[in-house]
Amino acid sequence: MRQQSNELAIPGTLAQQIVDSIAEGVLVCDTALRCRLFNRAMEARTGRRAEDVIGRNVLEIFAGPRASRMEHLLKRALNGERVQVEDVSMTDQAADTHGAWECYTYAPHRDAEGKIAGVISLVRDVTEQHRAEEMFRSMVVGTASAVGAEFFPSLVRHMASALAAHYAYVAECDDGKHARVLAFWKDNGFAPNFEFDVAGTPCEEVIRGKTCYYPENLAAAFPKNEAVRASGSQSYLGVPMLDHGGQVIGHLVAGDNRPTRYDARQIGAIQIFAARAAAELKRQRAERELEAALAQVQILQQKLQAENVYLQEEIQTEHNFEEIVGRHPALVRVLQQVETMAVTGSTVLILGETGTGKELIARALHNRSQRKHRPLVKLNCGAIPTGLVESELFGHRKGAFTGALENRLGRFELADGGTLFLDEIGELPLEVQVKLLRVLQEQEFEPLGTSRTVHVDVRIIAASNRDLGRAVNEGRFRADLYFRLSVLPLTLPPLRQRRSDIPLLAAFFAERFSRQLGKPFNGLTQETIDVLSGYDWPGNVRELQNVIERAVILNHGPVVNLGGDLLSVTSFPAAEASGAPEQISLEEIERRHIGQILGTTAWVIEGPRGAARILGLHPNTLRSRMKKLGLVRGRL
Repeated sequence: MRQQSNELAIPGTLAQQIVDSIAEGVLVCDTALRCRLFNRAMEARTGRRAEDVIGRNVLEIFAGPRASRMEHLLKRALNGERVQVEDVSMTDQAADTHGAWECYTYAPHRDAEGKIAGVISLVRDVTEQHRAEEMFRSMVVGTASAVGAEFFPSLVRHMASALAAHYAYVAECDDGKHARVLAFWKDNGFAPNFEFDVAGTPCEEVIRGKTCYYPENLAAAFPKNEAVRASGSQSYLGVPMLDHGGQVIGHLVAGDNRPTRYDARQIGAIQIFAARAAAELKRQRAERELEAALAQVQILQQKLQAENVYLQEEIQTEHNFEEIVGRHPALVRVLQQVETMAVTGSTVLILGETGTGKELIARALHNRSQRKHRPLVKLNCGAIPTGLVESELFGHRKGAFTGALENRLGRFELADGGTLFLDEIGELPLEVQVKLLRVLQEQEFEPLGTSRTVHVDVRIIAASNRDLGRAVNEGRFRADLYFRLSVLPLTLPPLRQRRSDIPLLAAFFAERFSRQLGKPFNGLTQETIDVLSGYDWPGNVRELQNVIERAVILNHGPVVNLGGDLLSVTSFPAAEASGAPEQISLEEIERRHIGQILGTTAWVIEGPRGAARILGLHPNTLRSRMKKLGLVRGRL
């Protein structure tokens, strides 16, 4: 029999079972708002039994503000409208529903004739969904303005707050074995970062790419891990951070000293932030790599600029001679040794008197080696003030000492990949000898003013006009450094021991200087050759070069004739104490003479009353001679 339109049929047993199995609360009322159906989900949500509410007015069941809202919605449904109400807070309800959220659906129920017989109400618990959304929203808002170094601290702080967790941290881990914490929030404040091995910890599976959640009894899951027991953690959530290739590069962790209940939505929100954290970590790494690359480029630029300045200075500085000239057997033996030593790459120690051409031999060794495409950098250890030798060798950083106004690359960095020629090595201070020995052994050093270790690949060629063995015995030179330098010793013969080469060298220099000065050259007079060959040349090849240069400057014809006064070594008064002529080199004679003329002209070089006019030299030639002789105003 069909029932009245204002009444509902009571569902059968199967229908009742179906309705009771639904997770959503189901309430059905008739047109008089009397409750006709109240399933088990509604019982759970309200704490009321179905037998107590069936037949009663639903507005009596739900008292307070909730009832007033329901009356309006039920009447709209009775008028044929389907009403959907999203996310209603239950904070105004009983204490046991505080913080809960519900979603309602009210739809008209029609009988067989299509007439409205009541209302079907569905109540869905959306508390967990709402909490997950709120958590996600709070983390998004909290980290939205955080960039760079601020991002990870902001992330763990808001993650701990959103999950109400005791602690939270983010860590990076590339090798699957060792993790380094980037930001750590604990007990409502930031705690020091730390590092740890992941083996045997809850993080081990996370680093393998698995999201791990232990809601309680964490210590029971890891009974062998003392750190877990000591921490007092009850629950743990770990989410891996993956790069674009699926490689784990770190993880996010939240833990608590009490059991927790995180649903899939909350864990999903953390997974979203783990992806963002991975992207930020990759960005920061790329930024650091870029900064490092830019710093390296800057260093290379500085190095290139320094090399360019150094090479320009080298171009402007005359070498003692441009080619190895001579046929004497002693010289030939040296050149044969050079051919053998050049390809080894070992340290070479060149010994010989001043002016024998040690730098030229060093250039020959470099130019015949595999390093010939990199620079040959030289340093005269005896020409640098003692306090600046270390800076010249190893460089310094701005502010390393008084007067260090900018960064400066040392000769070792300039010579990286090439050769460093250390002339007058016997003049190095003992404290610098120690550091030089380390570079020879380890190929590394620290510039002044920094702890940064610089690695270089440099071949050392050292030279000395001193008896280094004697200096070792006298304690002026380290024995270990001496033996390290003299792996391949090479001794150059003085010019007096190869007199047959003197005419060749004299003609070579005369032709070169005549060409530079624009003078014709048809050779040397026999008298000049005889005079040159009979002289002992204490200054060796360099002294011969200086004599020939002066002879060409003063000569007035195409055939160079050496004036008798050019080889005089007693041009200046003898020392009063000795009563004998002062034995000085021709170079010193020239230095004193030019210095005397400069003194009379108040160091004016050019002009009708300048030193160049008095000396009969071109001003640029005089400047070149002054630089070569070390003539500086105020210091003779």
